[in-house]
Amino acid sequence: MAHTLPEYAGRHPGWPARLGPLTVSGGRVELRPVKLSDGAAWSEIRIRDQQHLVQWEPSTPGGWARRNSAGEWPGRWWLLRSAARRGAALPFAITLDGRLVGQVMIGNVVREPLLSAYVGYWCDARVTNKGVTTAAVALAVDHCFGPVGLHRLEATVRPENGPSLRVLTKLGFREEGLFRRYLDVDGAWRDHLCFAQTVEELPPGGLAARLVAEGRASRA
Repeated sequence: MAHTLPEYAGRHPGWPARLGPLTVSGGRVELRPVKLSDGAAWSEIRIRDQQHLVQWEPSTPGGWARRNSAGEWPGRWWLLRSAARRGAALPFAITLDGRLVGQVMIGNVVREPLLSAYVGYWCDARVTNKGVTTAAVALAVDHCFGPVGLHRLEATVRPENGPSLRVLTKLGFREEGLFRRYLDVDGAWRDHLCFAQTVEELPPGGLAARLVAEGRASRA
């Protein structure tokens, strides 16, 4: 996955994109752009999984049920689509055997000279510990360091979020430091650990290939 700066100058490559599939113990994992029609499934998962998600995500005004209602989705989708068209984000839906189970968000995309972005993700609690999130993030990272042409990806996570920490460490993200009172989560300003990876640290063939080589996934 070569990185050549001049090829990407002044462009937003790599979007829209469909990535995968990778097959893990939970099923067939793919990434695609979020769609307007995702609203009902998105809302059902988010409201059902409030206790699973609220402790890790930024606080939002208006209450969880309202902010995650199906009626909120069109506005969110429009903002995500607009950001993608501007080259500021790559908003992916995670699908498992064809159904929506979460999202991977590549946000705050900065082109030259930094060529950087952050990666964030969430997944349906019913499919945790089945390799789904790890496979989804691996596909997104490979895409960012390949067709998108980024050099660095960053992720921040609360120190108490064991499952998310395991995803990042399995994928080779290294811890860079602690951000004190970094983000308002669940009603208070919380410390977050910062993890990062650059294109030079990507294993041969990428993260998805390494998951397959380790027996954690297979090519569907």
